[in-house]
Amino acid sequence: MKRYICETCGVQYEETINEPQYCFVCSEERQYVSPTGQTWTTLDIMKNEDYKNVMSLEEDGLYSLKTIPSFGIGQTAYIIQSDGFNVLWDCISYIDEETMREIEALGGLNAIALSHPHYYSTQVEWAETFHVPIYVHEDDQEWVMRPSDKIIFWSGESKALHNGITLHRLGGHFKGGSVLEWTLGNDGKGILLTGDIIQVVADRQWMSFMYSYPNLIPLPASKVQEIADKVKELNFDRLYNAFHRIVKENAQQSVQKSAARYVKALNGTLFTT
Repeated sequence: MKRYICETCGVQYEETINEPQYCFVCSEERQYVSPTGQTWTTLDIMKNEDYKNVMSLEEDGLYSLKTIPSFGIGQTAYIIQSDGFNVLWDCISYIDEETMREIEALGGLNAIALSHPHYYSTQVEWAETFHVPIYVHEDDQEWVMRPSDKIIFWSGESKALHNGITLHRLGGHFKGGSVLEWTLGNDGKGILLTGDIIQVVADRQWMSFMYSYPNLIPLPASKVQEIADKVKELNFDRLYNAFHRIVKENAQQSVQKSAARYVKALNGTLFTT
């Protein structure tokens, strides 16, 4: 019996004798099956290969965590240290003893929180290693491929995890798509961690909002405006996405102007071509 991991998206499945026939997450229009076909691995196999995790201090109280060489979608996870409370935001598939030691040196973890299903990866392995709960919005519970009593399916539009750390459901990319607001970060100016519910684009002063990024399926203008309106109520000046793209200042204004541009483009008023 093995817990197989999809090599394309990095999501781990519950224990089975044989490889699953297909990845439920990848066989859906927001993701994709590799053109070379469905392939699987396991953590045991990965530990015998050349993978390692690199943890870097981004700023006071915030660390990034990334697997080298890139695996699956290649996202960056973050650890927020705030007022004696450590949260892992989003997850990566690879975990080993060196990573465990580095995180324990920071004081371990108190919680894990996820933006959306593409980053669930080996979330249960992480939760069992550090003996902490996982927070997933209930609107996305059908996408959990490895059930666990560590998972708390939160409901509603927001969930406070600790003083100054709050999850907010924005929807869009996934119905339960969420962001993390850390009001104490950035010297009290606030930080928003968005996964790719809000995606920082090549020009770091702008963002985009998509139903599918790899397949370039846009969101409706009304949903993007709804996201912008929700974000307007949050307190942050800096923003980190899932691929280590950072809007260092005036991030709230960047979200608002990006949403306005997106809506104009979909409504045919931004340009003529």
